[in-house]
Formats: sequence, structure tokens, C-alpha cells
Amino acid sequence: MDNLRVGEFNDSFPPTIDGVAQAVKNYASVMHKNHCHVTVVTPRYRDVVDNYPFEVFRYQSVPLDKNIGYRAGNPFDPATLLRLRKKRFDLIHVHAPFASSVLVKNFNRKPKVPVIFTYHTKFDIEIPTRVKLKGLQHVARSFVRENINNADEVWAVSEGCGQSLRRLGYKGRYLVMENGTDFAFGKADPLAVAALRQKHGIRDDNFVFLFVGRMRWYKNLKLILDSLKIAREKGLPFRALFVGSGYDAQAIRDYADECGLRDCTVFTGPIYDREQLRVYYSLADLFLFPSTYDTSGIVVKEAAACSCPALLVRDSCAAEGVQHGFTGYLAQETADSCSRVLLDACQSRENLAAVGSNAGQHLYLSWEDAVARAYARYKEVLRLWPGPLPYNAKTRWF
Repeated sequence: MDNLRVGEFNDSFPPTIDGVAQAVKNYASVMHKNHCHVTVVTPRYRDVVDNYPFEVFRYQSVPLDKNIGYRAGNPFDPATLLRLRKKRFDLIHVHAPFASSVLVKNFNRKPKVPVIFTYHTKFDIEIPTRVKLKGLQHVARSFVRENINNADEVWAVSEGCGQSLRRLGYKGRYLVMENGTDFAFGKADPLAVAALRQKHGIRDDNFVFLFVGRMRWYKNLKLILDSLKIAREKGLPFRALFVGSGYDAQAIRDYADECGLRDCTVFTGPIYDREQLRVYYSLADLFLFPSTYDTSGIVVKEAAACSCPALLVRDSCAAEGVQHGFTGYLAQETADSCSRVLLDACQSRENLAAVGSNAGQHLYLSWEDAVARAYARYKEVLRLWPGPLPYNAKTRWF
């Protein structure tokens, strides 16, 4: 292990469950195991006890609106700033353009160390969704853009994510640095898969469809349910499993009932045990993920790890690198198109399995490999510092 000291900063971390929080946890786990000393810096949650092999630095926070479900860190707390200055990081990696970015700006002074920012979320879409007043949308976009520009190097988790950066108004250069999955390659224990099939009363002739993610409408869950309704009307036997929680969970269940899908859908709630989640992926014949909101589709890589193909919306970020009929299935963002592709895919279980096998071979990316690439870039940045970096944002802090 190198003696480098890296700080991974994000506005969310377990017990909060979201894709970015999971990514930061995996960055820290693999960095600590294979590369260097790492500290995760994130807002404090009441009664949370961190039990990780790496350090987690929690700082003062306040609760946000329940619809958001997060806590906001206080980036101006003097005690926090003093404690962070004493950490003497060699490099800082920021994963959120809000409190984390402001916190880094406030303490990273004399000597200043290089800051990398990773853009995980489509804020060009997120901001208008969260902020209704046009004037405030402009302020929010400017705030996010300024915090991104303050970094010395910018990464995006996919090409589509980079296009979102451009729509936000970012004009600097960026690197695409993909996220990986912490799943081992290969299906889960067949006995565990059989037990799960029995638990949910899934017949042998049923196709098993799976969704994993936050229960929010912006994940295109209405599109999934509308597509399943058409598939059922066409006589396809299936059981659809929905894993996750979220503010819209009850409304989504109610809509499934309205679609006449009560007896062929299962809503499990969140599953925190990663090995148990692997069992769900291994049971599934097809992973349904028509989200156009997500920027990297880590769950698609999780499915691929278990040789489960995914049905995705064509040209979405999650669909990057997917070849229709070879490593997955691509549809237009309509229920007619999704249901048609789904029904075609289910014409042959053998073809489904073959496409799943191809997904595993071509789409799977472990966190070990993803972080190894990121760490190599860390070292290159430090080698070049304090000179100008090849992928340098236009604005410098000091």
C-alpha cells in the first residue's frame, strides 16, 4: 500500500442508499484494500456507527425535506474545517457539487492539494425537477457549475453524463471514468436461487423480471408497469420483482394494482445484504431498467455479473456499450416498444441465457478494475501537480 492520503467527499453515504453513496463506499473499500490510505468525508447521521476498514469522517449536518431523504452537511463549521486541515490529504476526490464541494473549498488552502470532481448525476434534469422557479433554477445551475469549475480535474461516469455536463454549461474538458460493481462474477448458489423461487411462489413456466433501484417515478417505473400490463394481456406468464424503497413506493404499488398486476408483482422493499441481492439477479431472466435519468447504470453491471441481460431505453446512459440482441435489449421509451422487445426476448429462454452470458463477458466491470484505473490517474495528477493538468477546468480557486 502506498502512503498517499486520499479524501473521498460526498453528500451521501450509508445508511443512505443511492448509486453515488454506493460508488463512494466501493471507491474507499478498494482504495484501502489495494492502494492507499483513504478517508470518506460525509454528513453525520444520528445513531449511525461506522464499521468500515477505512476511516469515515462525519461532520455536522441538518435534515432536509423528507421527499429528498438526505441530510445536508454544514461546510462552514469551524471545528470541522480545523479537523480536516489536520488530515493533510495528498489528493481530494469530490463526488457532489453541493456541501462537499463548498467544504473542500473552505479548508483546502495553503498548501492546496489537487481536487478531482466526478459528475455522477444529471443536474441539468435534476435542478428543474427540484426547483420550480426559473430564476432559482438559474442560481442553482450557476452554483453547481461554479463548484465543478473549482476542481482541478473533472471526470464523468459515462459519455451521456458528459453530455449532461455540457448542457449544464460546463465548458472545460473531462475524462470518462466508469464505475464498477462490487459483485463477484458468476451466478449465486443454485440452492439459494431455488429457495428464493419457492419463497415467491414462482412457477417453472414463469419468466422472472427484476427491477432494482429507488422507488421513484423518475426511474421510469410507470413505463415498466405499462409494458408489463401489455405483456400480460398478450398472455406472457411472468413474475416481476421490484427491489428498493423510496418516496413513491406506495403510489407505484397502487398503480401496479390499477394495471391488474397484483398477482404477478412482488415489492420486496430494500435489500441491504449484497449476497442476497445477487440471488435476486441470478433468479431473474431479464433485468428491466428503462431509466433515462441514471448516468452510469451500475445495476446493469450488477445484472451482467450474474449473466442477466437488461432491457434498456435506446440512447440512455445505462445503455452505453449495449448491443441489441447480443449483450442486452434496447427499446424506445414507450410501453408499446418496451413490451414488444420484452415479448420478442422471451420467445426463447436459450437466447435470453445466451444474451445474459454475453453481457457478463462484455459489460461486467469490477470495482477493482475501475478503481485501479482511477488510482493510476490519481498518481498521474500528483506527478504533474502543481503544474497545469491536461484535463484542467478553466477556473482555479486561489
